[in-house]
Amino acid sequence: MDPVSFLLVDDLEENLISLEALLRRDGLTLLKARSGDEALELLLKHEVALALVDVQMPGMNGFELAELMRGNERSRRVPIIFVTAGSPDRSWRFQGYEAGAVDFIQKPIEADILRSKADVFFELYRQRQQLAMQRDELEAQAKALKEADQRKDIFLATLAHELRNPLTPLRHGLDILKRNPDNAEAEKIRATMDRQLSHLVRLIDDLLDVSRVSQGKIELRKERLKVQDVVTAAVEGSRPAIDAAKHTLSIDLPDELLFVEGDPARLSQIVGNILNNATKYTPDGGRIEISAHVEGEDVVIAVADNGIGIPEDMRSKVFQLFTQVDDHLNRSQGGLGIGLALVSQLVALHGGRIETTTPSTGTGTSFVIRLPLLAAAEVSQSTSKPSNEPESGTALKVLVVDDNVDVAHVVGWMLEEVGHEYHLVHDGREALAEARWFRPDVVLLDIGLPFMDGYEVCRAFRADKEFQGVPIIAQTGWGQSKDKELAAAAGFNEHLTKPVDLDNLSRVISDVVQQGPIKS
Repeated sequence: MDPVSFLLVDDLEENLISLEALLRRDGLTLLKARSGDEALELLLKHEVALALVDVQMPGMNGFELAELMRGNERSRRVPIIFVTAGSPDRSWRFQGYEAGAVDFIQKPIEADILRSKADVFFELYRQRQQLAMQRDELEAQAKALKEADQRKDIFLATLAHELRNPLTPLRHGLDILKRNPDNAEAEKIRATMDRQLSHLVRLIDDLLDVSRVSQGKIELRKERLKVQDVVTAAVEGSRPAIDAAKHTLSIDLPDELLFVEGDPARLSQIVGNILNNATKYTPDGGRIEISAHVEGEDVVIAVADNGIGIPEDMRSKVFQLFTQVDDHLNRSQGGLGIGLALVSQLVALHGGRIETTTPSTGTGTSFVIRLPLLAAAEVSQSTSKPSNEPESGTALKVLVVDDNVDVAHVVGWMLEEVGHEYHLVHDGREALAEARWFRPDVVLLDIGLPFMDGYEVCRAFRADKEFQGVPIIAQTGWGQSKDKELAAAAGFNEHLTKPVDLDNLSRVISDVVQQGPIKS
C-alpha cells in the first residue's frame, strides 16, 4: 500500500523540524512548506491525508490558505488542523472552522495529543485507501464477469450454430438415403455424412481437451519424434480441406532429421489446427507454406498463408479461449474460438511457445511454433516402435450392454461387419443373467445406465467366478480422466469414449482379448 502523506505548513524552520520529529513513523511521508504558496505547489503534486497549518504566517496566512484549498477540487476534502501560538477567541475559532478546519492545536504542542489526533486521520486515510482498492477490485471483477458472460453467450450461440452445421447434412443425408437407398449420389452423400460426423466429433474433442488442459488433467504420451513425421501426419490430415479449397501447399523440410520429445498425436494436432486455420481464412486458390528448421536450441515449425490476416491489436488475443476476430466470423466455417487457445496450451505443455506475425510478403498470417530440439546424444538409435497390430479374423461373441437402443443396434451392426457375433442388453440388471447363456468373449458396457450403472454391473461381473477373466470394455459418453480412473477401479480393461469408430473398436477388442484376464 502507498505511503500516507501529511502536509506541514509553518514559516519557521524549527517548528517544521519539531512537527516532523513528533509525527515521524513508518508508512508516513511528511511534506514541509514554509509558506502558503509552497503548500499549494505541494498539494498540486501530492495527495494528502492531513494538513497541519500554522495560522499566523507572513504573506498568506493559514485561513487564506485553507480557503484556497477548499476552492480547489484536488484539495477541498483534505482535513486541516490549525496550529496557533495564541489563545483564539470565539470569533477567530469560528473563522477557522468556516475556512475548513477540523480542529485547533495550541502551541506549545503536547506531543501525545498531536500524535493521537494525527493517528486518527492516518487510519481514516488508510481505510479510504483500502475501500478504494476494494472498489477497484470489485469493479474489475464485475467488468470481467460481464465480459465473461458476454463471451459465454456468444460462445453458446456459436456452439449451437456450429453443431447444427454438421447435423444438417447428416439429417438430410439420412432422409435421402431412407427414401431412396439406391440414389445415384448415395456414395457422395455417405462421404459428406462421414466428413460432417468427423467434424462434429472434432468440435466435441476440442471442448473436452480445453477442459482437460485448463484443469491440468491432460496426459501427454511423450516419445522421441522426427519433426518431419509430425509435419507429414498433420499435412495428411489437412490435405482434403486444402485440396477442396484449391490451395497451393508448399512444404519445406530439411534433409537432416530433426528430433523433439513430445506426444505424436498432440503435436500433429497442433500443426494440423494451424493448417486448418490457414485453410479456412485463405480465399480459395490461395497459398499455404509450411516449413521446419533449427534456430539455436529450438526447432521452428512455421505455417504461413496469404489469407485475410489478423489485425495487429488481435494478435495477442487470438490465443485466448473463445476469441474470434469479428471480421473473420463469416469465414470461420465451423469454429468455436477454441482451436488456437488449445494449440497454445498444448505447445506450452511441450515446453515450447507460439506466436503470430505477418509474413514477409506483407499479407496473410504466419504462425511460428518453437519446440526444444533434442540433441544428437539424446536421440536413441531407433525411434520406431514395434508393431502391435492384433491378429485379425478371429470371430468373437460380444455382449453389448447399452440402454440407448439405437446406439446398441449400431454397435451390433459394426461388430457384425468385422465378423463378430453380438447380443444386446438394455438394462444393467439383466446383463449378468444374459451373459450366463450367451457366454461372451468380450463385454461392451455403457456407464450411464439407469437403475444399475456400468460400474456396478462391472463389479458384479468381477465378483462372479465365471466372468472374472472376461474382458470388459467401457463404451461411454463420459470421457474425463476421473471417469477413466473410476472405470479402472471398477474392473474395466479399457475405456472408450463415444463415438468410437469401427477400426478403433475392432483394434481394442482384439487387444483386450490378446492381453488375457485382467489382473486383480
